[in-house]
Amino acid sequence: MNEYAIIDIGGKQLRVERGRFHDARHFAPIRHALTPNTKISINRVLLIRHRSGINFGYPWLDDAAVKGRILHGCFKEKLVIQKIHSKKKTRRTFGYRENMTRFVVDSIHFGGKDLNKS
Repeated sequence: MNEYAIIDIGGKQLRVERGRFHDARHFAPIRHALTPNTKISINRVLLIRHRSGINFGYPWLDDAAVKGRILHGCFKEKLVIQKIHSKKKTRRTFGYRENMTRFVVDSIHFGGKDLNKS
């Protein structure tokens, strides 16, 4: 695809395209408000590529938004952490799975118009 955007979400930068789903952590401070099919709009857009043009933001683009909807909550792969004390002959193993939110991008807007329709 020729149209994509780079957004800042959850402390990471993601390259998003229309019609694809992505996983983000720390999506919102209120997790229970994010139910499936909730419409979202992300205004922290760093870069937009449309056909042969590239628009950079400093740090973000002004009139740019990525709109989509939440599919469901999910988990990342389990991280296993082991603490071993060699002289005491003790071991402790524990792990956790990070909460993620899966969302799909419906459209990319810049300058008040939808880039995917033009």
